[in-house]
Amino acid sequence: MSSIREVAMEAGVGVGTVSRALSGNGYVAEDTKKRILEIAKRLDYTPNEMAKNLSTKRTGIIGIVVPDIENPFWGRFLKHVEIGLYNYGFKSLICNTIGVSNREQDFIEFLKRKAIDGIIVGAHSLKDEAYLGLKHPVISFERDMGPMIPQVCSNHAQGGRFAAEALLKAGCKRVIQLGGTYNGHTPADERHIEFKSVMEAAGANVTTIEMSWDMVGYDHYRTIMENYMELFSEVDGIFTADIGAYFCLAFAKKKGIKVPEELKIIGFDGLEITRMSDPQITTIAQDIPALSRSCVGCMIDLLGGKKVESKYMVDVSMQEGGTV
Repeated sequence: MSSIREVAMEAGVGVGTVSRALSGNGYVAEDTKKRILEIAKRLDYTPNEMAKNLSTKRTGIIGIVVPDIENPFWGRFLKHVEIGLYNYGFKSLICNTIGVSNREQDFIEFLKRKAIDGIIVGAHSLKDEAYLGLKHPVISFERDMGPMIPQVCSNHAQGGRFAAEALLKAGCKRVIQLGGTYNGHTPADERHIEFKSVMEAAGANVTTIEMSWDMVGYDHYRTIMENYMELFSEVDGIFTADIGAYFCLAFAKKKGIKVPEELKIIGFDGLEITRMSDPQITTIAQDIPALSRSCVGCMIDLLGGKKVESKYMVDVSMQEGGTV
């Protein structure tokens, strides 16, 4: 494998010119840049990443912390964020926190030791104080960590209102919603607060089955469906995340409850799983690509020393199906 000096000699330019041409940082005449790239490819030159990192004082790695990679929402979010970061020249170091102790703290230690350049955090296994005083970029996703750390989230209050209006229009008077920890820590709480407010203002009765932030997996929803199955015959509407809506539909069929004639179900997330059921699930869709772009863009701006907003909120939309 050749060195950068050999590429420079072959191209008849200085090492600095080769470095600028390969990195894209700094001006190099287009014809010169093209010649350098061709020579580097022919000589099989690969830049020394360690040397590059030392010169830029960066690792080129962003940490992404989520609750559960198995959950399709987080899987799709990670896909878009990883691609977005890669397009800016960054690699991703990904972990989930559920079932693994101290993983979130590990990433904070990585940041302190400059082993990564920043963190996008969507888990909640540590208190917000753990992130205070860090001198490198941190972005909170679907988590309120205070005004000093930029937050990216969906417009959950809008989603809760859309869901309530859809069920009220369908004639629902007695409904269950799954979720709503009301701890002021998770933006998602706002959709449950708004849903309850709109429903009750219209005279409907709302029963809330609370779920904590880490109850996002299939097993949790399956267990809840089994434990509260007897309530299905007492209500005419259910509002829950898409995975929960999928299990609600399955258990309603098992119990002989007709959907949507006897029971209306509306989900939240807009995952592909809602298009795979029969009938397809009516749901409030989060714009996961837009949320991902906001996280990536905010991180790049912070790394570039640019000023960013304290909160980036992305609107949701109604995705029609056959369960309402």
